[in-house]
Amino acid sequence: MKNKLEGIGWFTYETLKRITTQHPEHNFIFAFDRKHSPEFIFSDNIIPVEIAPQTRHPLLYKIWFNFSIPRALRKYKADLFLSPDGCLPFSIDIPCVDVIHDINFEHYPKDLPHNYSVYYRKHFPQFARKASRLATVSEYSKQDIVSTYNIFPDKIDVVFNGVNEAYKPISAKEQRATKKKYTSGQDYFLFVSALHPRKNVANLFRAFASLKDQQPSNTKLLIVGNKKWWNEDIESAYQQAQCKDDIIFTGRLEPLELTNVMASALALTYVSYFEGFGIPIIEAFACHTPVITSNVTSMPEVAGDAALLTDPFSPESICDAMIRISSDEDLKNSLIKKGIDRLQEFSWQKSADLLWNCVSKVIDHS
Repeated sequence: MKNKLEGIGWFTYETLKRITTQHPEHNFIFAFDRKHSPEFIFSDNIIPVEIAPQTRHPLLYKIWFNFSIPRALRKYKADLFLSPDGCLPFSIDIPCVDVIHDINFEHYPKDLPHNYSVYYRKHFPQFARKASRLATVSEYSKQDIVSTYNIFPDKIDVVFNGVNEAYKPISAKEQRATKKKYTSGQDYFLFVSALHPRKNVANLFRAFASLKDQQPSNTKLLIVGNKKWWNEDIESAYQQAQCKDDIIFTGRLEPLELTNVMASALALTYVSYFEGFGIPIIEAFACHTPVITSNVTSMPEVAGDAALLTDPFSPESICDAMIRISSDEDLKNSLIKKGIDRLQEFSWQKSADLLWNCVSKVIDHS
């Protein structure tokens, strides 16, 4: 959906933009569940199809994937179905490539509304078995799918995420203007993502409050993202923080504006307790911004040695990392340099090539 892309949306956009334009020998049918934006039709070999109903609820997912999509696949005589967000039709007999970014719902089912959690936990093991091949975004997620769903490792390809070309460092003058716009000119730590429980915003609030107690200052915490998943734990942590006036919510920002915000931060504080990848980590690397992230799931794999790793279940651990970043200029510069080096491992072109290689294995086999 235009102006609403998040992790899976960006993966889909960036990989398919390259795959479709670089493979004119194939035709691609793009299925939308509502009126589509022309910016998603990247080349002349794409046929956009709008298919009802809009998938706003797990029951509508079932209708869309098991009735609407198979009808469209038959109409256009498709040779293969690629699902970039994990769900598959059960009633088709053509090969399927399924991208399962992570299976966080298996480990933290209560973080989702009950009907979504039930749907994902019931059907994703079936999707994983139904698929001709699977792709996922990290070695961590691959091993998690293998062990949780008893899938052969050879069936799964790792397709790392990339980073949008808009993310880059900005001048000191632009940094000052950005800080003036958002934090009245003050330094700030940055969080970027939807405010989902597993993003661990509650413990980030607690860590920031502890930081302000230990080191009183004008430093702010800037929260970028929508509050769709805001829950009681997040609300409680926010209300208990004595420094609420120093926590600033921007809502969702467009990539160009987010670049300025990312490139002006003291550090990105991305301390989720579960991630399949964690795209903001490498976005921060591209902006020459230090990163504080978690020592669990995929985040150490993505960050390598270019971030401070913390225990996401310990506000004290997160606070300690924030203190180190704010007081040690040499550490900041070292992390920035390591982040620049680490970034060379990731690009959307590499992602597109890896996903196309996964698809090609199925085409060649069939």
